[in-house]
Amino acid sequence: MKKVHVAIIGLGLIGGSIGLALKGVGEPGWEIVGYVRRPEAASIALSLGAVDRAETNLRKAVKGADLVIIATPVLTIKQILSQIASCLPHGCVVTDTASTKVEVMRWAEEILPPAVDFIGGHPMAGKEAYGIQAAEAKLFQRSAYCLTPAKKASPQAIDKVANLVKKLGASPLFIDAEEHDNLVAGISHLPMLLSAALVSVTTKDSSWDKMSRLAASGYRDLTRLASGNPEVNAHICLTNRQAVIHWIDKFSKELDRYRQLVGARDEHLEEALAEANKARQKWLDRT
Repeated sequence: MKKVHVAIIGLGLIGGSIGLALKGVGEPGWEIVGYVRRPEAASIALSLGAVDRAETNLRKAVKGADLVIIATPVLTIKQILSQIASCLPHGCVVTDTASTKVEVMRWAEEILPPAVDFIGGHPMAGKEAYGIQAAEAKLFQRSAYCLTPAKKASPQAIDKVANLVKKLGASPLFIDAEEHDNLVAGISHLPMLLSAALVSVTTKDSSWDKMSRLAASGYRDLTRLASGNPEVNAHICLTNRQAVIHWIDKFSKELDRYRQLVGARDEHLEEALAEANKARQKWLDRT
């Protein structure tokens, strides 16, 4: 049986969870190799059983790889592609896990050699904790996993990544890069910024000391996303500026509508709240 060499570049929450999930499947003949910058992170990944082997040398990690998974902050992906392009074997398939796709797809097309296929990826799963210690094998269970194949990607390469997604317990969802970035800006990137803004405006207020003693589950729920990885979240926004600003503007108009209803003591406020209540319940019923 031919050994399948899978290289995971970046062993944080997502990369570590992919490693744990694949190791949990116990696919015979698979070797999971992880790349990390720090030796201590390599030791943690090995002790958790997220990889079979850990490397702090990027070129060694991908040497002879059948499949490379880049699970790093999005703005580092261009440099990683440039560093590994010349040492990827013929027929290698590369994918990523970044939350934005347009820029990543452009970099892959410009940098990777013709004999290497690229399939953009984005698991719609995660949590506010980050780092290898937060990784868990079941993170992707029953979640959608967006896939955006490059124009020249072979059907075999697409099938390979789709099958990988299924091994993680997720469902492949094929989507265009621009559509992906616009949609996730509304349901993922905007909520993260709203969470951070709420923390900023309340904690900077002179009354925060007393206010913080009253903050309970509602505040905790709404500010959960502000605990996410600042580097990852900043990279997301900087590579999806137009879509993020579009949704910020739409939200600002809607919030202003609520402000006017409150300010005017308008009886339609209850109708607006009921409409939102009903819309959210309809979404929950489908999930």
